[in-house]
Formats: sequence, C-alpha cells, structure tokens
Amino acid sequence: MKIHPVPIALFLQILFLLGCHQEGDTTDSDFLHLFKSQQSDIQVSGSGKVIRILPDDLKGSRHQRFIIQAQPSLTLLIVHNIDIAPRINGIKTGDQITFAGEYIWNDKGGLIHWTHRDPNGRHPHGWIIHQAQKYW
Repeated sequence: MKIHPVPIALFLQILFLLGCHQEGDTTDSDFLHLFKSQQSDIQVSGSGKVIRILPDDLKGSRHQRFIIQAQPSLTLLIVHNIDIAPRINGIKTGDQITFAGEYIWNDKGGLIHWTHRDPNGRHPHGWIIHQAQKYW
C-alpha cells in the first residue's frame, strides 16, 4: 500500500491547528463571529478594558455587573455571580481584566456569565483576573 504525502500533510496540519486552539481560547475574530452569528452558550476566555460600572443585579442570585471593551467594535457585559465568587472590590473604569466564562449573545455585543467555579462540578469553571488577583 502506497502512502500519499499530501493527505498525511493535511492530516498533520489539522492536528496542529486543533492543538493550537484549545476550548476557551477566544480571539477577537472569534468574538465577532459569535456576535454576528448570534451564538450563545459558548465557553470563552478573553480580556478587555472596563468602560462602565453598573449597579449590582440583586434579583435572584446577586451579580456584580460591568461593561468591557473587548475590542474596538465589540462590548461585553460581564455578569459575575457574587453569591458564589468574591466581589471584585476596587474595580473601576479604565481597569483591564482577563476572564473565562460563557458567552451569551445579545444585540449590544453579548454577555459573559459563569465567571466562577461550579459548586456542583457540572459546568466548566470560569474566573476573572483583576490586578493580578483571580476571582472565582
């Protein structure tokens, strides 16, 4: 049996690309794609600059809320459950954060929730890093 070099090279390239893009590694173009295709319930990670602090949502589980500029054309609402994870004290407009959580589409760019550990162990853990401290 003769092995053809082109299919093997293609297979190795696909394996390499799959290995470079792990679940949760989200690029700017990935966020734009998620927004434009109106996808939701996608585990993501990324970073952005805080552009607005919102009041906490106190209905049901309490959530700390703020908006980040994830890239020049996309903002994200971060919804951080403070009944499960610690509040991010001292966060202010202009601060840089890094996050992992679940993306939910909306017409304003989307929101990120599940930025905490899952106490039941059924959902991927999320987190927020602010000023070198991890909140989860």
